[in-house]
Amino acid sequence: MLIAGFPAGAWGTNCYLVAPAAGEECVIIDPGHQAAQGVEEALAKHRLKPVAVVLTHGHIDHVASVVPVCGAHDVPAWIHPADRYMMSDPEKALGRSIGMPLIGELTVGEPDDVHELTDGAALELAGMKLTVAHAPGHTKGSVTFGMPEAADIPPLLFSGDLLFAGSIGRTDLPGGDMDEMLASLARVCLPLDDSTVVLSGHGPQTTIGRERAANPYLREVATGQGGPLGTPRRGM
Repeated sequence: MLIAGFPAGAWGTNCYLVAPAAGEECVIIDPGHQAAQGVEEALAKHRLKPVAVVLTHGHIDHVASVVPVCGAHDVPAWIHPADRYMMSDPEKALGRSIGMPLIGELTVGEPDDVHELTDGAALELAGMKLTVAHAPGHTKGSVTFGMPEAADIPPLLFSGDLLFAGSIGRTDLPGGDMDEMLASLARVCLPLDDSTVVLSGHGPQTTIGRERAANPYLREVATGQGGPLGTPRRGM
């Protein structure tokens, strides 16, 4: 298994390229603000051929490079229908203007081929299986992508802005809801094995076991003993 990840753009959003091995087909996860060049560099370095872009949610810091990346490689994008409008109207998704200088750098809109994600779907892409879990809370259409344990890797969770090392995604933007976020943490994250590696939308990787023990939000939903919960501010 090959996972090439890098933080991109003004928000340091993690973009991932996932493939069975170097020189094979790959899936691109969350090509956000200013990610296109990094995607091309990773494709060339590892001799990868993209077959799809999959999106954990619709905020502009995760989707800003979808149009150029999909267009350059003639591949579809996958997104949950509740967040699809955000690709064409990012400012509505934030409830405010994100600023004219920045918006001038973005290619808003949908790529030519868009597929919609559903809860529990199993995507067979690039010879790999990605399991979709709808995880509202950060946005109404947030999802995670799970991959099963393989010979050389533990189980994986591409968590988007649901779960971070030590924190969770913010819930104060349009479509955000703390009760939904906590319910998604309980439904999506708690059943996972402690060995599951979490590759999130921002910040370093972690594991479910580490977050179960130390993340106050996950501890709250697991045991009711998370202590005072501050307002999460990470993500867009």
